[in-house]
Amino acid sequence: MSGTPSTYDPHAFKRLRLWPQAAELLGIILESPPPADKHMERYFRNHRKLGKRDRGFVAETVYGCLRRLRLLLHLTGKDAPYPAIVAAELLLVGNHPDSLGQARLTGGDGGSLQELAARVERINVERLAPAIKASMPDWLFDRFVAQFGEAEAMELSGALNQPATLDLRVNTLKSDPDSVRSLLSEEGASLSITPYSPVCLRSQERASLFRSQAFTNGLFEVQDEGSQLIALLVEAGRREMVMDFCAGGGGKTLAMGAMMQATGTLYACDVHERRLKALKPRLARAGLSNVRSLVLTSENDAHLKRLAGKMQRVLVDAPCSGTGTLRRNPDIKWRDINVPELVELQGRILESAARLVMPGGRLVYATCSMLAEENSGVVNDFLAAHPDFSLLDAREILARQGADVPLDGEMMQLYPHRHATDGFFAAAMQRK
Repeated sequence: MSGTPSTYDPHAFKRLRLWPQAAELLGIILESPPPADKHMERYFRNHRKLGKRDRGFVAETVYGCLRRLRLLLHLTGKDAPYPAIVAAELLLVGNHPDSLGQARLTGGDGGSLQELAARVERINVERLAPAIKASMPDWLFDRFVAQFGEAEAMELSGALNQPATLDLRVNTLKSDPDSVRSLLSEEGASLSITPYSPVCLRSQERASLFRSQAFTNGLFEVQDEGSQLIALLVEAGRREMVMDFCAGGGGKTLAMGAMMQATGTLYACDVHERRLKALKPRLARAGLSNVRSLVLTSENDAHLKRLAGKMQRVLVDAPCSGTGTLRRNPDIKWRDINVPELVELQGRILESAARLVMPGGRLVYATCSMLAEENSGVVNDFLAAHPDFSLLDAREILARQGADVPLDGEMMQLYPHRHATDGFFAAAMQRK
């Protein structure tokens, strides 16, 4: 297949017996509502005989196929629905092209992998339409081209189609990066220092860090380096009143709590009560006692009125398209995403959160998107309507925190092909 590098792994080929399970799981994900990780968790619960390594192989194979789904569908000439044999073909072409000539897996239509291999070999990938070659939906690839030009859009797409790194944020309440790195190295982990966040370590392999004594003792949390930089932009200090307006899983809440040295008051807000409940054991492990959970009915919840004008720092990690997390959640790009509807919601949330900021306080708007309309577009519209807020230079704030991050302007936009992080955006604003 011209233009397609081989990714064949002989150890993976030995587990040919696992391809039917991977094909079955892929079919479930493609035919069911998102998100993919929930279907994956349910599948593994129902197939407990699969060992840890087997589950890892199945999961990575399925994710690899999801990342390159459009290209694979084009190469195989298959369309929905996705029977098991089609899923198996996609898996084999997507992850183990060199193994096609060594195996035979026949489906109900009588087709063979050898026939598939012959068909694929006749295709010149370099002649495909750019969006197909990038394995991106047209709506997303067109936006990338508009923002970056076609050449960089292809580079960005290639980075998004690779597995994400495994980054750790060291809990400075309990330890420091050098000590945690030493402890985990003793348990067999291979870690490196990342270029930007001063408290980030990157694992070179997907070792089982969650069984380590360091994790049990709350010395670190898994958090992408880009997400850590967003928390640094808030610059939360000791004894301050701080709010994480859309706390979600609480990764940034934990990071800000450590920056506050467990002093002051940190509100973790979300419209999903189950997320805040799941945060409680993480807070206990991290040693944070200054966090208050607040379940909201909407961005205009009545509980927020009594806090208006009292917050020194407010972080708005707004709901978004999630396009910056495609390395981790490749199924996102195959969903129906209403970007204008998201932009309208983001504007409402930012408007509501701004009321909580005291004079002289800071408001940070963030997303895990790379689309300008969800990011700088929302911020610029907000600033135009609120002359009492002014934009701060993210580069200066990060430098004060010990993070020298190359950015194009005052707002922080991170990209996987430039920064080796997820695609995060953040803008810091101050109330005059």
